[in-house]
Amino acid sequence: MTERRSPLDAVHRELGAKMVPFGGWVMPLSYPGGTIAEHLACRRSAVVFDVSHLGTVRLTGPHAGETLQTTLTNDLAKIGPGRAQYTHLLDDEDGSVTDDIIVWWVDEGRFDVIPNASNTSRVLDAIGGEDVTAARAILAVQGPSARAQLAAVSAEAASTARFRVRPFDWRGVPCTAAGTGYTGEDGVEVAVPAEAADRFWRALMEAGIPPAGLGARDTLRLEAALPLHGHELGPGITPLQAGLGWVVAWDKPGGFRGRAALVAERDRGVSRRLRGLLADGRQPPRQGCPVLLHGKPAGEITSGNFSPVLDRGIGLAFLPPFVEADGPVEVEVRGRILGARVVPTPFVSKKG
Repeated sequence: MTERRSPLDAVHRELGAKMVPFGGWVMPLSYPGGTIAEHLACRRSAVVFDVSHLGTVRLTGPHAGETLQTTLTNDLAKIGPGRAQYTHLLDDEDGSVTDDIIVWWVDEGRFDVIPNASNTSRVLDAIGGEDVTAARAILAVQGPSARAQLAAVSAEAASTARFRVRPFDWRGVPCTAAGTGYTGEDGVEVAVPAEAADRFWRALMEAGIPPAGLGARDTLRLEAALPLHGHELGPGITPLQAGLGWVVAWDKPGGFRGRAALVAERDRGVSRRLRGLLADGRQPPRQGCPVLLHGKPAGEITSGNFSPVLDRGIGLAFLPPFVEADGPVEVEVRGRILGARVVPTPFVSKKG
């Protein structure tokens, strides 16, 4: 299968980015300054990520909302046009998360559904619509000064409130902004037609917003304890196990795909829960490492890395439901035993 490339591929290479395969795409992992510098720039000021590898499935027409409402877990009746919502598409047999999704309800008759890169075709099969991924780029401006710096490029985009969606015009180009992100910081994601992506990206850089790659995006989301499909969500993992029951509208009319399996799990109780682990030192736990409780295997790390803010190793793991926060555990990393504690998440909270 041919790997896809962002409309900004040439720009990333011009900037000296390290390009890597990800979800069927080739995307920037980091730029010459390195992942830690990019991570800290996002926590302290603002950066821009190219997240064009995310899909966009567009649903239009009078029945678009009903289709989403009876397929996805969350309740669109809680929001309305001009809003965004986090939701899940479940496997109908076991209630596990086929994909976690952001829905942009752009206007009365248009929904832009944003799946993970590798799941776009699955979501398209489940809800129908049109795959318009190739027609646009998505740029995520994130950080405490994201809006102030973005305002120099587009005041309309910068003023798009959290989980709001706004079409706007930029230099004669129709764009869409959404107050969403994946870093734990404030920010705005902007969908720009592919042919204008280079100009918009360069305008952001001229406004003093440096680029950041997928490496920093991953360490930022881990500090914020946000799930990643294929790690904390995916086959065999339900919203309840991942601590995301709040995205499930149990009693909405028409139900949703996978509801019966999820109700059964809710009634019997989950067999494991996602927990945060803070290592005793700088060495991070890594995905797949066993977590030991009283010297015996109790689970395994789903995501682990070094936290630039905490200067410690951090990780997420599925553990038995009786394991509470502030308890000691051990993690086996390449034959070495590391001390750690189960802690509340997020590991790092947004200031203010």
